[in-house]
Amino acid sequence: MKVHQYKTAGLLLLCLLSVVVAGCGQKDVTEYTEDGREIVTIGYLPITHALPVFQEQKLLEGQKDSTISIRLQKFSSWTDLMDALNAGQIDGASVLAELAMGAVSQGIDLEAVALGHKDGNVIVVSEKIQSVADLSGKTFAIPSNQSTHNILLQDMLATEEMTFGDLTIIQLPPSEMPSSLASGAIDGYCVAEPFGAQAIVQGFGHVLYDSTQLWDDSICCVLVFNGKYLENHRDTVDAFLEAYQQAGETLTKETAKETAKEYLGQDAQILEQSLMWISYAHLAITRKDYQVLYEKVKEYNINGNPPSYEDFVYESSIFSKDNILE
Repeated sequence: MKVHQYKTAGLLLLCLLSVVVAGCGQKDVTEYTEDGREIVTIGYLPITHALPVFQEQKLLEGQKDSTISIRLQKFSSWTDLMDALNAGQIDGASVLAELAMGAVSQGIDLEAVALGHKDGNVIVVSEKIQSVADLSGKTFAIPSNQSTHNILLQDMLATEEMTFGDLTIIQLPPSEMPSSLASGAIDGYCVAEPFGAQAIVQGFGHVLYDSTQLWDDSICCVLVFNGKYLENHRDTVDAFLEAYQQAGETLTKETAKETAKEYLGQDAQILEQSLMWISYAHLAITRKDYQVLYEKVKEYNINGNPPSYEDFVYESSIFSKDNILE
């Protein structure tokens, strides 16, 4: 009898432990600041493509009547950020659109709510590379196969009827690309800013193409939320987006440089160069622009089954009331 009781108790304890372990890492408790603002945790990588989130945090800190507060969580790699986002350890993130699309294609519940920026990418090469044809047989770096940088590279190669097979393509962390170009380990790269500008300012690289020459109004980084969080905090997300839109509109070249310097700690000259290629106004994800991205990820075998606009994009009234959505 006692043995049976012990076994039953042991099974109950094992079940309880399983529940606890399964729940580890899940951020399912709403947190508030001391003055009653709901805290929204946003993941990011230290790049200028995440600038609207930084600017929004600054704006909200100065608004006494705001109902929300942003907690920023820095990550060193897209893999770590996506793992945290998919697991619900953070509420949302500024992330590569293609990575988020790939997660949704695999059944992860994510929704894109806004763009991170418009344009803002360049293809940087060493001084010995003067044309696309010069890249034949050379080594080129991108941060991820699932990225707009991959698309831009393939768009550029297509201008000379070249393909990936004509180059050696490697994946590198963004921060390693400038030094790799300077050392000669690679011959070119395309990555989030300000790492392209770093090679230009420091004199060991030049721009072969910028994104507007290959794909105008290209989608790169997007702001996404964990689907479960969005479902349970819809009013909070709408309040977040209202402030996010305002933040983007206030990011002039000068304010963007100030915010980037404060949050990224980059050299002022590098930031100034970087911000010449990017825009933060009108950050809604339009159906028209998303359709272009949808077709490109299929064409270049980045995602054979990308999510539809309806399955990926959250259409907030914050954007539609201003007639931005198309």
